[in-house]
Amino acid sequence: MFKVLSKEQLAADVHRLVVSAPRTAAARRPGQFVIVRHSDGAERIPLTIADADSDAGTITLIVQAVGDGTRQIVRTPEGGAIRDVAGPLGKATEIERWGKVICVGGGVGTAVLFPLAKALAEAGNDVTTIVGGRSKELVILRDELSAFSSRLLVTTEDGSLGMKGFVTAALEELLKNEDGLAEAVFAVGPVAMMSAVAELTRPHGIRTIVSLNPIMVDGTGMCGGCRVTVGGQIKFACVDGPEFNGHEVDFAELASRQNAYQEDRCRLEEKLEDLGQEVGQ
Repeated sequence: MFKVLSKEQLAADVHRLVVSAPRTAAARRPGQFVIVRHSDGAERIPLTIADADSDAGTITLIVQAVGDGTRQIVRTPEGGAIRDVAGPLGKATEIERWGKVICVGGGVGTAVLFPLAKALAEAGNDVTTIVGGRSKELVILRDELSAFSSRLLVTTEDGSLGMKGFVTAALEELLKNEDGLAEAVFAVGPVAMMSAVAELTRPHGIRTIVSLNPIMVDGTGMCGGCRVTVGGQIKFACVDGPEFNGHEVDFAELASRQNAYQEDRCRLEEKLEDLGQEVGQ
């Protein structure tokens, strides 16, 4: 059992948990993740290790409650326990001292971006961070990221904070006006966002690394849900990644697979909503 030492709500349905996991904290490197299971029989959830303290023996997880499995996890009270935390898993980020680096995070992808940006800054890079969300309330980790970013740019779709628009618009403006382009760009967020970032950096020949954590399901490569074509070869995000060269990822194929069951998902959500209404009557 893994004790939850503290819990904090960062945004609607987004929570930060500090969990006691000494072995994982000691072995963890930026970019890696854990598989979390709340209790016996519960869903196995892959979660990026947002931070770790090897001295305290703790890891930090940022969880968006979107289904039964994640809702069970965020409902765990301080002092309560989670049944399983397995890891660290996946390949660690290749941290180098490139010089100028841009880190781009969209929505809850900012939670995955945080440990990468922090490690890049600690390695001596000049880090510019761009984060965004639909509204001010959904932009997370601004203060934490600004602590080690030379610049922090914020975008919101409704204009309630920072620049109005998407993170890609801020990146495009930065690439146009920057004196000396970045040596590397790291992007984490929705698949469409990461694809757009890769297309913006491609003409400049900037090394672009995307993290495909959002497409993982079981985290072991067994389910095949995170299958992706990279450089013409089949890869699995959970065991071969989660980070890949964004210019080599077949985003069109990936988006097509993700949308394959969209209509079925909508019908199921409608049925569940109708069922809930009947139960409440």
